[in-house]
Amino acid sequence: MPTAMDHRPPSDPADERLPLKDLVLYGFQHVLVMAASPITAVFLVAQTLGFDAALTVSIISATFLVCGLGTILQSFGPAGLGARLPFIMVPGGAPIAIFLAIATQTDVQTAVGAVLMTGAFYFLALPVFRRLLRFFPPIVVGTMLLLVAVNLVKIYGGTITGRPGSDNFADPVNVGLALATIALTVIFSRVFTGTLQRVSVMLGLIAGTLLAAALGRLDVSGVMQGSLIAVPQLFPFGLPKFDIIASLPLIVFSIISMAEATGQTIATAEIVDRKGDAHAIVPRTIRGDAVASVVGGLFGTSLIITSGENVGIVRATGVRSRYVTAMAGVILVVIALLGPVSRLASVLPGAVVGGTAVIVFSIIGVIGIHMLSRVDLREHGAMFTLASGLAMGLMPILVPGVYSQFPQWSQMILGNGLAMGTITAAVVNAFFQFNAPKPLDVPGHAR
Repeated sequence: MPTAMDHRPPSDPADERLPLKDLVLYGFQHVLVMAASPITAVFLVAQTLGFDAALTVSIISATFLVCGLGTILQSFGPAGLGARLPFIMVPGGAPIAIFLAIATQTDVQTAVGAVLMTGAFYFLALPVFRRLLRFFPPIVVGTMLLLVAVNLVKIYGGTITGRPGSDNFADPVNVGLALATIALTVIFSRVFTGTLQRVSVMLGLIAGTLLAAALGRLDVSGVMQGSLIAVPQLFPFGLPKFDIIASLPLIVFSIISMAEATGQTIATAEIVDRKGDAHAIVPRTIRGDAVASVVGGLFGTSLIITSGENVGIVRATGVRSRYVTAMAGVILVVIALLGPVSRLASVLPGAVVGGTAVIVFSIIGVIGIHMLSRVDLREHGAMFTLASGLAMGLMPILVPGVYSQFPQWSQMILGNGLAMGTITAAVVNAFFQFNAPKPLDVPGHAR
């Protein structure tokens, strides 16, 4: 890791080497924002499949480990594996749902086998997918980022309110904690300057957590219970089983995941002023996702994929160095190996984490709006491309179950608002551009 002596302004903001203390501070902020994803994912799997407490903690540790290793890989990108961009990797929400569906219909070993086969499929499908990149101009990527923001705000809004019908649904204290966290984040961003302004998201989360503790909404009694060192176990469920038919839903989803990775890569490359061609950068991102997912499968996790969540952090803080996310990856590995730290991360108040997530993920929507501002929406094709993408994307997000009476195989795509909106926007844009005088816009670096 670079030290303070290494700090120098580079021509590429993603290559800026910050002092070690800044790397740790900014990296920790990324970790705090993303921590809810692996914890929520593992608890969902554990509750559905009936894991005991020891196995649950082990899988949490494994998930943090693989997310950390994958983040380091994406940040440094050796041998074409990773984008060399400030990315954080997390277990995706849709892959978790598919993983659970496979596990409940067959067994968890088959679900793990599906993860391993899907990781291999990324490599096989990549040469074909590269030819489709020209169908992701700014209007398609901007539409996708708007849908990402709406979808994530809806999901993490649920961590604030709790489950509808439960006794503490929309508890005013929890909602108040979330709103206070959002307000504190905005206030810190306004009143502080320099380094403190750049970590305003982390300060907001810490302040919200302290407020929760003062209100008796933070329980750390179990943090020091259990072992000090947590070593994730290879094949925690036994050797994987390979069933191509059972694995098809996850394999099909990987194509959607590639489209999502394309949009996130283009958006992040634009934020960091990366002078590169998307045709070269996107495949590196996808190969990094593939490697992380295969490693995750070895440790019993679902697909580990590039996160759009941290794009908002990069944009909000203005800290664009990939060495920051590399440090975040190191911190994640440390969390994975230290039992008490991993357990502490799991007790952060859901309302506070939700409040932080809502403001950060809304920034992703702002990035999408900025990208769409470069498009002439008065033009007939552009207007209908955006409108149709939002219509098909927002419907399953805002009206869950709208396709519940459709065949099961079709629900996986139709019911995924992010996938459906992105695919629709790409298809409609191509339809309007077909035989048009102006060729399709090819995504690349910031223009």
